[in-house]
Amino acid sequence: MPDKLKNSKSASESEVETEGTQDTQAAAETANVLTAARKIYPIVKYGDPILEKPTGLVKTFDEELEQLAEDMFASMYAAQGVGLAAPQIGLGRRIAVVDVTSGKNPEAKIVLVNPEVIHGEGEKREEEGCLSIPGFRGYVVRPQFVTVRAQNAKGETFEMRGEELLARAFCHEIDHLNGILFIQHLSMLKRDLIKRKIKKLRKQGEW
Repeated sequence: MPDKLKNSKSASESEVETEGTQDTQAAAETANVLTAARKIYPIVKYGDPILEKPTGLVKTFDEELEQLAEDMFASMYAAQGVGLAAPQIGLGRRIAVVDVTSGKNPEAKIVLVNPEVIHGEGEKREEEGCLSIPGFRGYVVRPQFVTVRAQNAKGETFEMRGEELLARAFCHEIDHLNGILFIQHLSMLKRDLIKRKIKKLRKQGEW
């Protein structure tokens, strides 16, 4: 799930451009620090069958899994996202990582192994995008509050309540683990339009 980078408005366009450049540079510098000495996985794009297949349960909790989680965080930061699921790096394992602070708060890093949404409240319609479908966005209705049950990288079970962006990230990443992409929540017309554009990009060698 991509980060929402918003540039503040100012009186002149030059100021907006300067602020936007500074935001981008700051994000890039943060990503460089957070990804040092970690494996950076390429992000799998829409069209790869693994993105639409449910993942298998994680049964082994060891150092390799902990390293994978850290590499997933690094890959997510490098792509300037706030969430990443294993299928997005080509792995059919039920693990995802989330950090809605984009690395600014180490305590906000969340590893979700074998997660499930056990409760949801309210509804909120907001624009979403996806690292695996770059350049395309759409409005998706998600619960405003959700509670998830999952295991951490050590196999310890926990429950966590999220709201607003965190709730949306939980739902988005768990959807990925179930083989569901955000475009499947869009209208058929909007979804088909995106698919046609991607097909054209693929023919042009740009996807």
